[in-house]
Amino acid sequence: MWSITVKLPRRKFLRVTAGTAAVPVASHFAWGQTYPSRPVRIIAGFPPGGFTDTTARLIANSLSERVGQQFFVENRPGASSNLATEAVAHAPSDGHTLLIATDANAYNATLYDNLKFNFIKDMTPVASIGRVAFVMVVNPAFAAKTVPEFIASAKANPGKINMATVGPGSPSQLFGVLFKSMADLDLVTVNYRGIGPPLLDLISGRVEVIFSSIASTIEYIRSGKLSGTASMMAFISAKIKAACSLL
Repeated sequence: MWSITVKLPRRKFLRVTAGTAAVPVASHFAWGQTYPSRPVRIIAGFPPGGFTDTTARLIANSLSERVGQQFFVENRPGASSNLATEAVAHAPSDGHTLLIATDANAYNATLYDNLKFNFIKDMTPVASIGRVAFVMVVNPAFAAKTVPEFIASAKANPGKINMATVGPGSPSQLFGVLFKSMADLDLVTVNYRGIGPPLLDLISGRVEVIFSSIASTIEYIRSGKLSGTASMMAFISAKIKAACSLL
């Protein structure tokens, strides 16, 4: 199996862990009072259908049942989740507006100038809720079935292979840029908003490859509509490896 493992100190890893619930900083609401006292918004920075949205909805359903108050998901896609983060950072600090933070929040601090918030100073982490395995996915009709074959094909056809991403600054785009740099490839980057459209284009053959979370692609891989070529994470499970036929 071909893989990339990024090693980070524990403190830095906790800052960029793939799924974290966060609230605006300086939240002074009294825990002695009934909380929540009204419906709670969970804001997701990506469109419906992807890992962030799915995670947010699972959490919202579970919390609604457990505390007897409605938790609902509001999707605010755009600027690699910066729009959603800004909305939460500027929301009242009463615990009734939550953000599903992702590793994109760590990347954005470097990739974007003049952000209207400081993620470290303006947000308070509540809980780490998950880690996400990313995989390199291709259309089954694509000639290359392994990473070495893909690299050879890309080198033989510079500028002719389209790499889809979920947008500038997104994990899928950064994994793709890292792969291009490490393998010295000329791939054409095609940016989308959200994971649904690029997966449909990958299935139809309009693009050739995407780096995506396993949560968004596993059913397509299992059904044979897409092929998992490589894992980008060391912690991917044996069951997922088997389902993806990773080489």
